[in-house]
Amino acid sequence: MPTKRLKDYLDERGVKYVLISHSRAFTAQEIAASAHVPGREMAKTVVIKINGEMALAVLPASSRVDLDFLKYVTNSRMVELAEEKEFKDVFPGCELGAMPPFGNLYRMRTLVADSLAEEKSIVFNAGSHTELMRMSFEDFERAVRPEIIEMTAYA
Repeated sequence: MPTKRLKDYLDERGVKYVLISHSRAFTAQEIAASAHVPGREMAKTVVIKINGEMALAVLPASSRVDLDFLKYVTNSRMVELAEEKEFKDVFPGCELGAMPPFGNLYRMRTLVADSLAEEKSIVFNAGSHTELMRMSFEDFERAVRPEIIEMTAYA
């Protein structure tokens, strides 16, 4: 079940989405394979800290965040991965590691890889390790208003 917060937010705005159930999986690549979703459309959410403030980096499952490059493109002093203990209570109703890419729901800056913006639709964790949401990138962009930037290195 998607988090109530996410579902209510999308339903209130009339955003169309499709729910996809899959067997329990934890890594973005495993999830994409389990749900038969191309890795380039599977958006993984990574919690980072930019100058000490938590933010979400959203990128294709087949990529990894290039922290040094992200530091450069955001003109920041420091960009680092956040530790789970720092954000485990920040996403109520979400299983750890299954946060949806909606930083605006959690008062966080959301940065999205420019390669995801090229996709017609994206698929992402809906708050659990067994359910995904698919929506058009256009609707996602309208709902979240992320910063779209180059940030990835391919694994």
